[in-house]
Amino acid sequence: MTEHSDAEIRLRRLRMRSWHRGTKEMDIVLGHYADERLAIMDDADLALYDALLDENDQDLYRWVSGQAAAPDRFAGLVGRIADHALARLRPAETGRT
Repeated sequence: MTEHSDAEIRLRRLRMRSWHRGTKEMDIVLGHYADERLAIMDDADLALYDALLDENDQDLYRWVSGQAAAPDRFAGLVGRIADHALARLRPAETGRT
């Protein structure tokens, strides 16, 4: 049996919760964010992200899409998630003019 560190287990749990939200939109937004960012987050950021995942998808979607302001506690994190989602939507720069 393979033993995993507590940190690895925590990251896997957060990824799973990110990809299995209940709405496809938030699965995509949070899943991709988790895949690309969780491994570089510190403990405080991971704890905040974990708390954010306790919020309901309707509120999360409104916050990330800019339809409503996120609570102050989550505002910075939600802004980073929204920026990440927008960057994924932009076509890749090809260097062509």
